[in-house]
Amino acid sequence: MTATYDMDPTVMLPPTPGRRWTIAKQLGIETAVVRFWGVSQWWEYETLQQTAARFDDHGFSLDVVEDRPPMENTVLGRAGRDDEIERVKTLIENMGRLGIDTYCWVWTENPLGVIRTSDSVPGRGGSQRIGYDHGWMERAPNHAAADVTTDELWENLAYFLDAVVPVAEAHGVNLALHPDDPPTSPVRGVPRIVQSMADYRRILALHDSPNHGITFCQGNFAAMEHDTIDAIHELGDRIHFVHFRDVEGSEREFVETWHDNGPTDMRAAIEAYREVGFDGPIRPDHVPRMVGESDRDDAMVGYTDMGRLFAVGYIKGLLTR
Repeated sequence: MTATYDMDPTVMLPPTPGRRWTIAKQLGIETAVVRFWGVSQWWEYETLQQTAARFDDHGFSLDVVEDRPPMENTVLGRAGRDDEIERVKTLIENMGRLGIDTYCWVWTENPLGVIRTSDSVPGRGGSQRIGYDHGWMERAPNHAAADVTTDELWENLAYFLDAVVPVAEAHGVNLALHPDDPPTSPVRGVPRIVQSMADYRRILALHDSPNHGITFCQGNFAAMEHDTIDAIHELGDRIHFVHFRDVEGSEREFVETWHDNGPTDMRAAIEAYREVGFDGPIRPDHVPRMVGESDRDDAMVGYTDMGRLFAVGYIKGLLTR
């Protein structure tokens, strides 16, 4: 008998078939999340359409785009931001035409997106985990964007949302804003404004729209030192996509954990998603590197295969009632 789930276990995949697509199919994955490694102009209709068709040909429903057209000028409020916003609007319109439900995006100056300071923190049985220690960033020189202020980032975000939320509503696409990772500010002199529950309350209040929501990345909420289960209940139906992971530590010093060996009650998290009515895509995100593995071009830090096999099985086990 084929198992059915009230959420959609998924993994992030490249836009063309290969070994990782085959592994996903062998795991029984039917929902895909795509990131367009090395593909130019991927937000245009032709590229998105061919990608969606390719996934469909291989038995996947492409439900999430987890990538971002160039947005540095948009985030920093510089000349050229309107052209960048038009690209994002084009992406959202094309996703709507193709039935791709969810757009996972970030509001950071792009080179300072997800930051880790170590990729070899010892873990269970000699596995290697990724971690963040803010002390290393405090020694680093300021980033070139360090002249931007917190107020400017808020103003620029409001300007962006005013432009794209109506497009998302018109085309039936869910905007799912991912937290800053690490959820601390500033990093190399650049402030961050998606790093706490208070930030999310303010962001969601900018547009009271069901299409304007979040990617609930559990590791980030755990690092925020806010109760993860309480956060799921509070954010409720504004959760459009879940990164199911966990960390030990705080916003300025943490390490990724095995899914079954962190501080969060993962079964309680699954129950909380059910209680708020979440039935969308849920993926494991970062995993430890196991014996015999090395990071390759198609398996960047935190995305090696063996840990993901464990994580998907763990998620499926929790989803089985």
